[in-house]
Amino acid sequence: MNKLVWEQNFLKQSADLKEWNIRIGNDLLDDNGNPIDTGWGNNEQQFYSDHSSNLYFDEYGLNLCARSESIELAGRKFAYTSARLDTKDHFSFCYGKLVVRAKLPVGQGIWPAIWLLPQDQAYGPWPASGEIDILEAKGRLPQQIFGTLHYGKDWEHKVIEEFSYQLEDGTINQFRDYALEWDADKMRWLVDGHCYAEHRLEPGVTPFDEPFYLLLNLAVGGWYDNVAVDESSLPAVMTVSGIWLYQ
Repeated sequence: MNKLVWEQNFLKQSADLKEWNIRIGNDLLDDNGNPIDTGWGNNEQQFYSDHSSNLYFDEYGLNLCARSESIELAGRKFAYTSARLDTKDHFSFCYGKLVVRAKLPVGQGIWPAIWLLPQDQAYGPWPASGEIDILEAKGRLPQQIFGTLHYGKDWEHKVIEEFSYQLEDGTINQFRDYALEWDADKMRWLVDGHCYAEHRLEPGVTPFDEPFYLLLNLAVGGWYDNVAVDESSLPAVMTVSGIWLYQ
């Protein structure tokens, strides 16, 4: 895994989002753009926006900013805005080492995530075709990070393999390298080069042998850490300075 095959350098003045889709709204959609579930399936409270106050570049990289901001749309009211983007239909991969350098916000009810979903649902709708969470954090636990696999034949039989790690020094609110090493027979989760979890993959059981695309988002509220939102933590910013895929 020593050949760089894809890079996003968000520190360059010429950085852009041409390989990304910027998602709008609060609804989880099917492949035809029809709403499936509100709150992106996770009871998330924010409305995702493409506004420059929610998604912007600065000298530190690409920023996803969650704000206390009221929006009313089609009779629905939202108290927060934020940003979500992904590389579906632009960039996907199967196997390799993906490294994302990011600085994450802290605060109760703040939920940053770096994750992967299947480009083509070869084994059926979620969770059958899998989900790979490279990094999730609960803003009220600024020294803890999580990596997770989701799979299973249907909702009733979904499997969640979650791994957590307590940072030895500092917090998530510092730039760190979050990485996934993905081989045919195993996955490994790393932070700053330290492997804190490894999981064996089983052909015919785990669906992780197809291309997946990358997602970045900053949620407010939701079931992942079902606590009240500390509004004094807003605005909250997730900054990504670079992404590298090695194969």
